[in-house]
Amino acid sequence: MVFNSYTFIAFFIVMLLLHNMPFSWKTKKINLLLASYIFYAAWNPPFILLLWLSTVIDFYVGKALYNQENKHKRKLLLVISLIGNLGMLCFFKYGNFFLDNFTHLVNAMGGNFHPAHPNIILPAGISFYTFTTLCYTVDMYKRKSAPVKSMLDFSLFVTFFPHLVAGPIVRPPQLVPQFETPRSASQQQLLQGLFLVSLGLFMKVVLADSMLAKSANDVFNAHGPMTTLDAWAGVLAFSGQIFFDFAGYSTCAIGVASCLGFVLPENFLFPYASIGFSDFWRRWHITLSSWLRDYLYIPLGGNRNGKFKTYINLMITMLLGGLWHGANWTFVVWGALHGAYLWGEKIIQDYHKMYQNSLGKIPSGELGVLGIIPNEFKSKNLKNFTLAMITFFFINVTWVFFRSPDFSSAWQLLRTMFSHVPNATALLTTLSIIKVFVIVSLLVACHWMMRNTRVLTVANKLPWWLLGIIWSVIILLLIWSQESSSSFIYFQF
Repeated sequence: MVFNSYTFIAFFIVMLLLHNMPFSWKTKKINLLLASYIFYAAWNPPFILLLWLSTVIDFYVGKALYNQENKHKRKLLLVISLIGNLGMLCFFKYGNFFLDNFTHLVNAMGGNFHPAHPNIILPAGISFYTFTTLCYTVDMYKRKSAPVKSMLDFSLFVTFFPHLVAGPIVRPPQLVPQFETPRSASQQQLLQGLFLVSLGLFMKVVLADSMLAKSANDVFNAHGPMTTLDAWAGVLAFSGQIFFDFAGYSTCAIGVASCLGFVLPENFLFPYASIGFSDFWRRWHITLSSWLRDYLYIPLGGNRNGKFKTYINLMITMLLGGLWHGANWTFVVWGALHGAYLWGEKIIQDYHKMYQNSLGKIPSGELGVLGIIPNEFKSKNLKNFTLAMITFFFINVTWVFFRSPDFSSAWQLLRTMFSHVPNATALLTTLSIIKVFVIVSLLVACHWMMRNTRVLTVANKLPWWLLGIIWSVIILLLIWSQESSSSFIYFQF
């Protein structure tokens, strides 16, 4: 079941009615849990067994980890949890990937190995709920918080349907306490939630699917030579598509939760206005980047053991973050590029600080994440906007590897973007190119103007009649676009 379907609208209305009935709080939580299983079963009912297995293992192992005093037994329990969670993830998501690469390696060394190719189906959202349960057992091992007392509350924490399939990735302290006492949406929460759901669907259905998806697909699926303008239009189209698609899902998830009286963490903060690459990862898929920081980068040593070790830890984190997105080497390269960008950014920052110190000056004010402060820039806003556009340019280069099915396609597209291709033919219509550049330009401009605020903050400041007009236009465009049957991009991760 996807948010952008009439089935979900009917499902959501029923859930709102049940949640506002005069039932006991325990009954309402059971309703939410059953609804979450129904929501997930709409894809493939047998995979609910994986959810149950992950939930049961981590609930009891987490409680044992918190109460166990023997260090060796605690480590054994943690290993059991890691094997249970990562084992399922590796089998379903990376089983074919590992087998294919092992086969290529053996045959390249002179072997004759041709195993049967297993038909492994990837469960929807397995990367998201695996990280959700994994952070719980790690927190129990470190005794960061008390274990969840109720199996019902823990099951609902894992399977709560707004965040189940594509995040945001929640942690126990962010959601479990909300299940302990009765919650229902206030009038303001309900209106804000419905507005966010409308906005999220508009981003997905109208902008991502109706306006940008075709241009992106035409370019990335092309087999023949194309013009440089077409190549850039396709990459920019995907840049806009993936933001509207994924941020649209997160916006819907936060809005649905708000309508039920719950609060989910923000996942996007206008990332295409990022001043540098570390700033980008503070704004893009925030819950994943913070998870990787707290449960991978810092345990590896973070920046505590010198510059060289810091660079290694940073690259390992970004490589695994890339692999998390998909079982393909193109995702690894995508992660490696982001790691290299962060390396370069840190080197420039360190050099700038060293230069300032050599002059006996103490840097003042915001230097920007990249650490580049051209003297000719009199305006701080102009300087930061220029840095944001440089960042956006390099981010678009990484999307080539993220979207391309293989390296051959990625290299061909990059060559087309940065050099003249002989015998190239126009792939996209003039109208399509104009549409892409206008939408992406407006997207970047909107991100820049909104980078230090929030959507709801702006909405609350608008006159009621103006907000009503904007909301009405969103609804009308949704109706005009009809139902979008395509799944959200991040469902495959």
